[in-house]
Amino acid sequence: MRLRDRLGVSARRQRQLTWLMEVGLIGIFFIGLDRGNTGIVVNAAVALAVAQLPPILERDYEIPMDAGLTLWITAAVFLHSLGTLGFPEPVVVVLQSAGLDVPNGSFYKNTWWWDHMTHALSASVVAAVGYSVARAVDVHNEDVRLPPKFMFVFILLVTIAFGVFWEVLEFIIGEAAAALGSDSVLTQYGLDDTMLDLVFNTLGAILVAVWGTAYLTDVVGALAARLETDTS
Repeated sequence: MRLRDRLGVSARRQRQLTWLMEVGLIGIFFIGLDRGNTGIVVNAAVALAVAQLPPILERDYEIPMDAGLTLWITAAVFLHSLGTLGFPEPVVVVLQSAGLDVPNGSFYKNTWWWDHMTHALSASVVAAVGYSVARAVDVHNEDVRLPPKFMFVFILLVTIAFGVFWEVLEFIIGEAAAALGSDSVLTQYGLDDTMLDLVFNTLGAILVAVWGTAYLTDVVGALAARLETDTS
């Protein structure tokens, strides 16, 4: 049984949550514009673009993207964008006046576990893409056989490789922004942070490697069918 079934979250509720996150991304985008913060604006814009991929894949390429998968992808990009923003100032004032210890600033800077959570979640999406493509090729081509143990290692390697690429990208963009005296779109917080990011990337990959079959079977089948159509 899937986790969302165990929790009793209906498909309708999942779609509502996805819609709320997309609205939230629009709000984050405009808050970034109001603050004149390039990092917030760019991250929100990219997140909005990624959030539109599931309906495009389903409509134009007939890849089944159920409410849970769409929520999964949208949550990954939403939480990342929210992390660059933190609570807006009026919300901070209200919560602090209520006696709550609320950090004033971005969650990435002031909430120690936020970066770990978003890296694990984002890495799980990357791992899901790698798993789906590899399994589709395995199903489509009789000459290709990918044993479960190989798939496990393959997903880990793909996710770790992407994670290393992302960390290098963060470093380059951060250094370029510092040289130009502008806001950085991506921020790196040192070697210890990079190592922890890779650890949580690996955790996200392991989750997909273990439970990918339960959640991605329909996607794999559709991709394999599309490969069959394209090569026939």
